[in-house]
Amino acid sequence: MKIRSIHAFAIKSDLAGGKAITPARRAPWGNDAEVAGPMSRYPRYKRLRAAWRPKWPSVGCLVTAEDGSWGFGISRYGAPVISIINDHIAPLLVDENAMATEKLWDMMLRIVSPYGMQGLGAYAMSAIDLALWDLKGKVLKTPVYELVGGPARDAQTCYATGNDTDWQLELGFKAVKLACPHGTAEGLEAIDRNEELVAKTRALIGPKVELMLDCWMAFDVESAVRLAERLRPYRLKWIEDCLMPEEIDGWAQLRARLPWQTIATGEHWYSVPLFQHAASRHFVDIFQPDIAWVGGLTALIKICHLAEAAGIAVMPHAAMNTPYGQHACFAMPNIPWGEFFLGSAPGVPLEEVTLFPGQPVPRDGRLVPSDAPGFGLNVTKDWLETIRA
Repeated sequence: MKIRSIHAFAIKSDLAGGKAITPARRAPWGNDAEVAGPMSRYPRYKRLRAAWRPKWPSVGCLVTAEDGSWGFGISRYGAPVISIINDHIAPLLVDENAMATEKLWDMMLRIVSPYGMQGLGAYAMSAIDLALWDLKGKVLKTPVYELVGGPARDAQTCYATGNDTDWQLELGFKAVKLACPHGTAEGLEAIDRNEELVAKTRALIGPKVELMLDCWMAFDVESAVRLAERLRPYRLKWIEDCLMPEEIDGWAQLRARLPWQTIATGEHWYSVPLFQHAASRHFVDIFQPDIAWVGGLTALIKICHLAEAAGIAVMPHAAMNTPYGQHACFAMPNIPWGEFFLGSAPGVPLEEVTLFPGQPVPRDGRLVPSDAPGFGLNVTKDWLETIRA
């Protein structure tokens, strides 16, 4: 079955999407929370991520086969990614076999090689690859997790990310991850204030709920080591994304200086070879690729296989927030947990703020994906028109 068309367009949806009906108890933590990041060293942009991140909308991608069957994928970063898809990749894939996901992924990898898969090229590949897998599942009348190899477990264990920890506990999560508010630029004060947050959270959740810390590229090696040493009494399961993603030698130093601390990263790694390099040297203990950024499901499967050979767990970024990530996690044996980013307001049921209509959500920290064909998106082309930006 040949590809008839590939078309990308801007969409309004994001990972905190949906329209809540139930009144909120309070505003969600992310509305005005300070979160440390790469720009924290600059006072003008330190307070809020929104002050410096691009305002581009999200990206939707529709792949249509010659018989009219279609699949839908998503990614980020608006006009640049849409242009890469529509103006470069799409025309070169028309008339190819829509079911040949491995070949098509390899073609895309080579197509973007003049400007590289790292970054925006990977986002474009992800949107197309996810749409192709969705199309394949619909054509074969099979959920994607079955195509990948079938369920690896009865239900996927989930952890919650965000700083509304009391609401996460109420929802039944048994593992929670904090967004770190202060980075290297604030010196000792950052370590003190981060410890206050972690100590307060550990006291709230008790000893039997796992606790993690997302440092979101806000530290250098020295400050990350000092923070980890200070936080050792609070028994963090892992610390995450401490360094800028390109600092490969830095990750090796961090591993050597913190042999006792589980280290996670990979959200901003955009090529399979980079994960292979890290796996061969065991820089980190947990890989965290994002299925909509790293090159799609095809890339994630490759990463899982090489990680498994190295004894490294994979816990994809925000995977439980989308059907795409839900299916991938459910099918891969070395993805023990799935991340659910909780950016909606406390008191609002998760079912009211899903990305797609009727999308499964965690219940008591566990989730089973839809068994409908493809990724079970439960959408029509008319619905897709409603989310265009």
